[in-house]
Amino acid sequence: MHAPFKKNNDNFKGPGAPEGLPLILLVQPPIEEFYLTRKRTIPYGIASICASLEAVGYPTQIIDALATDKSKAISYPDGFSHLTPYYGRDDLTLFSLFHQFKHFGYSYEHIATRVRDKKPFLVGISSLFTAYCDQALATALTIKKFYPQAYIVMGGHHPTHFPEKVLECKAVDFVLRGEGETSLPILCDALRKKTDLRQVPGIAFRDNEKIIVTPPNWIKDLTLIPLPALNRVNQSYYQRNKKAAITMVSSRGCPMPCSYCSVSATSSHGKFRQRKVVDVLAEIKEQSLRLDIGFIDFEDENLALEKEWILALLTGLNEIFKGAPPELRAMNGLYPPSLDRQILGAMKNTGFKTLNLSLGSFSKEQLVRFKRPDVRKAHDRALEIAQDLGLTCVSYVIAAAPGQSAVTSLNDLLFLAQRRTLVGLSIFYPAPGSCDYENCQKQGLLPNNFSLMRSTALPLDYTTNRLEAVTLLRLARILNFIKSCIDIHGCLPLAQPCASDDFSGPIDRDRISHQLVQWFLNDGIIRGLDKKGYLYTHTTDSTLCQKFIQQIKQIPINGVKKGPFTFPESTH
Repeated sequence: MHAPFKKNNDNFKGPGAPEGLPLILLVQPPIEEFYLTRKRTIPYGIASICASLEAVGYPTQIIDALATDKSKAISYPDGFSHLTPYYGRDDLTLFSLFHQFKHFGYSYEHIATRVRDKKPFLVGISSLFTAYCDQALATALTIKKFYPQAYIVMGGHHPTHFPEKVLECKAVDFVLRGEGETSLPILCDALRKKTDLRQVPGIAFRDNEKIIVTPPNWIKDLTLIPLPALNRVNQSYYQRNKKAAITMVSSRGCPMPCSYCSVSATSSHGKFRQRKVVDVLAEIKEQSLRLDIGFIDFEDENLALEKEWILALLTGLNEIFKGAPPELRAMNGLYPPSLDRQILGAMKNTGFKTLNLSLGSFSKEQLVRFKRPDVRKAHDRALEIAQDLGLTCVSYVIAAAPGQSAVTSLNDLLFLAQRRTLVGLSIFYPAPGSCDYENCQKQGLLPNNFSLMRSTALPLDYTTNRLEAVTLLRLARILNFIKSCIDIHGCLPLAQPCASDDFSGPIDRDRISHQLVQWFLNDGIIRGLDKKGYLYTHTTDSTLCQKFIQQIKQIPINGVKKGPFTFPESTH
């Protein structure tokens, strides 16, 4: 049975819970990055831990530093100088990449002031991604400075893998490894009662000059934890088209063996566990009673892995929303072999408009390196069914992995050019806990800075070098723009020689982007336009660009909704 869940549980106490337990604050820190996707930063995991704390009587609050439109342009961190030639200038085109590094969210001082005002017993700080661990640690340091009385605990994927490194920060008193729903309430009790901390599952802490580290804590039975306290989240901020946007997690871990993934069956993460449909539906139902939901993102790659499960979920969703469902999405990707006509038809009828398909690569050799099941035929079959049903698709491939050549990734782009799907190209980064992280470590390929372990930092300069990697990113953006031209205008942009660089007057981004693509198709030069209207040339690999142009003119190209189209013979 789930612990009772109340819509307003400010004073909620679980059965038999002691009175007057102290306040626990949980913090989602700011991040520093080139961009932020708001709908993917909902602090779902923190809300789940809140519910477990409240189930045993601890009052909780969330300080979500990302629930604000505040952002500030900042200098690149140490070790990022190699990016300056690639991202260093703003670009108004519709196929631009990044140029400005920012601090997203509240300042550390603002967070610490709020903590001091609340006077909590303990502050838990989430540190999910290694690339952003510096912001989590800076949050801890500032909180400890402003309010040293509180215990500070750090949890999440990064502390799970690097507990000793995190504890080098003297502001962090404890690390919880693995999943915190069961371990954090136990730690709070142990600190209050001054009992043996070694009895807390998944803990790491300093004991005089020694650091004690115990194995990560993975929850075997997800039915034993209460539904997330999502009423603790500032959901007025997380809106889409003036309606609530919510996140759902219906499983933990992954049964697939993919080498690049930090939660796969070959990683050090806990085993794959799927929640019961009735529990997922209960969670959505509870939110639907409080919120006007317009968007639900299922953060599971395995959403449709079991046919009976996904069909039951979709049926239940239709019952909750009574034939008027919100838009549904699985932004972390869908496994193509799990998708058949019945499932996709039910997804369409329940609110799915776009399918995010996890592909990896069209190269059989690269799929073997990725330890990725060969999903190519299933991917194309899913595209065909989606087209029949009127669903749009985005297909995700990885580039610049160890052993993966730029030509292999270029071929992936050309394969996707011929299919009715957008290109989602991700630059490989070594994810701690994955097989590829260990392999990179053995080969001496790891970046020397945790902050560099992100796609936008072009972390590896190996089989695919950084110049090739950024060129592939730009080519993928240009390819998607060409696909949009097909869908919007019903034709391809034709190659034209560069005639004039005068873009004076009002800037029409669509017109300028179309013009620059026409020039690119003629001479292979990728250009940008800055805010002052000045045209400039991006730093790219000219050989890759010329190969792309030569080959794209010899194949049929599909938009997402229309096509195929081919370039006329005169442009070959």
